Amino acid sequence: MESSFHFINQALLITQNFTSFPHFLTASACVLIAVFGYYFFKPRCIIYLIDFSCYQPPDFLRAPVSNFIEHLTISGVFDQESLDLQQKILERSGISDDASVPATVHEIPPNASLSAAREETHEILFAIVEDLFSKHEIDPKSIDILVSNCSLFCPSPSITSMIINRFGMRSNIKSFSLSGMGCSAGILSVNLVKDLMKIHGDSLALVLSMEAVSPNGYRGKCKSMLIANTIFRMGGAAILLSNRKQDSHKAKYKLQHIIRTHVGSDTESYESVMQQVDEEGKVGVALSKQLVRVASKALKINVVQLGPRVLPYSEQLKYIISFIQRKWGMHKEIYTPNFKKAFEHFCIHAGGRAIIEGVEKHLKLEKEDVEASRSTLYRYGNTSSSSLWYELQYLEAKGRMKKGDKVWQIGFGSGFKANSAVWKCISEIDSRDRNAWSDRIHLYPVCGDASSALRTELLS
Repeated sequence: MESSFHFINQALLITQNFTSFPHFLTASACVLIAVFGYYFFKPRCIIYLIDFSCYQPPDFLRAPVSNFIEHLTISGVFDQESLDLQQKILERSGISDDASVPATVHEIPPNASLSAAREETHEILFAIVEDLFSKHEIDPKSIDILVSNCSLFCPSPSITSMIINRFGMRSNIKSFSLSGMGCSAGILSVNLVKDLMKIHGDSLALVLSMEAVSPNGYRGKCKSMLIANTIFRMGGAAILLSNRKQDSHKAKYKLQHIIRTHVGSDTESYESVMQQVDEEGKVGVALSKQLVRVASKALKINVVQLGPRVLPYSEQLKYIISFIQRKWGMHKEIYTPNFKKAFEHFCIHAGGRAIIEGVEKHLKLEKEDVEASRSTLYRYGNTSSSSLWYELQYLEAKGRMKKGDKVWQIGFGSGFKANSAVWKCISEIDSRDRNAWSDRIHLYPVCGDASSALRTELLS
């Protein structure tokens, strides 16, 4: 940006050297042509997604619903009303017996210490970074930019420092540890890398997304704060990004758009997801009853910004006409554009059944359009900012992602935020490549007999 301003200033200074009006006009025309040429032909910063890895917990860390409830009961922390509420939420959550929690949470009582949180973070991030680096023969010292996001666990030294120390990254790496940004921080982290890559050419970036479960269990009686105990599970993702031309041939995706929406100026939205202290002085994350409505409001604003960038003109025209007709009282509802004409795939943050169903209804999607989101919630639970990447791996493992396809990632997070990322597949994806779904992808989507088959396989 600074270089472009410098270029324009230099061009304008040239015009000041001419005293006659014809010469001035000629010089001005040359400047306008030069400025137009600079902006029209300047090289674009293209962000490539080379590959990504999602953490797959070992089977011994699974937390079946019956065991989960038994564990809560034996811990002696909750009264009967709180236990009944959590059991009710668990049974309706859409999360299966396959979802996992860290080893420290399996302890009685759960270990919520700093060391437990560090252990969980090490277990997840070290595994997925090692997997990504070994798969693509990446030298850790070649990483130029490192960004991590973990909303509630913010240690010192930072999470990025843990990675730098573990993998021996170089001393001039640009590292950023984001906290308090909620479940949509994965897209936000990609956006940060995008902005940095506009300045730093030929760069390789690593983005790490997770939420630490160990230190964040709530042990009080507040109903709105008990919900978080039941839906969050262990998970994480590592994403390798590049703006280097030589990586274009091996990259899986190319970034098309990122749209960020923050409605925190509205108090109801700001307070819809909030870490706070209850009347007994116990810390937890409160989820408001208005959360789905708040998410819908934020999504509408986000969609209005995204729509003109991705929708065909026919869909935009239908929306404009319906908007005018509503203004004149001719129609009650504004036309909802058919986003399936812009995208082949949808990845909606697996924050809970209500969130997925709310977006499905708002965008008028079909059941198969949200299959990846529902399946991710079912198998892995709410893994916060990494859930979108489990969903993308699901589509890959199913063999549905084809070269040329576009996928829309929709993330929601505290603040309140709704963030969108649009990726275009630029390579042939081999469904046989190992990922976090490879072992049981044949059992999904789960419905009827498939659900029974999954439970049988897990028990065997």
